Amino acid sequence: MWGERNNLQAEGNIERILRHWREMNRPVFHVQHLSMISTSPLRRDHIGSEIKDGVKPLPYEPLFQKSVNSAFIGTDLEDCLRKNGYQIIIIVGLTTDHCISTTTRMAANLGFKPYLISDATATFGRTLDKGKYYSPEEIHEINLVSLNHEFATVMDTATLMGSIEPVI
Repeated sequence: MWGERNNLQAEGNIERILRHWREMNRPVFHVQHLSMISTSPLRRDHIGSEIKDGVKPLPYEPLFQKSVNSAFIGTDLEDCLRKNGYQIIIIVGLTTDHCISTTTRMAANLGFKPYLISDATATFGRTLDKGKYYSPEEIHEINLVSLNHEFATVMDTATLMGSIEPVI
């Protein structure tokens, strides 16, 4: 449906992080994209917008629904984070070059300290109008490089899991 994708282990890494986060009683916030575009597979009435079983919110975990790339636009996410005194944000999900990149940039610009987990996100290959194809791995890596150090600390799942206490 979306084309070639990188990092087929992203969902497994997200589930692993989520399980560990819950075991440690860390706060979890979910964001769901519900597109307003009638042809999008992420529109509200399409199966593509459903949250996967392995990462569904528990009854006490907030779910923020958005219709644009940033999790901070049109939601109460920023207010919820500030009200609870959270400064550090661990970011995982799809896709690296759209919602993940935009949310990460906004989080940093709003004064939060984002950690972007490189192997718990993925993207798809794309062709530029002039016909040049960019592989999903190229797009993924370019986005991670452009975000690292300026907007976020980029690390992989193993590094996060090994440093949870110092990071949070």
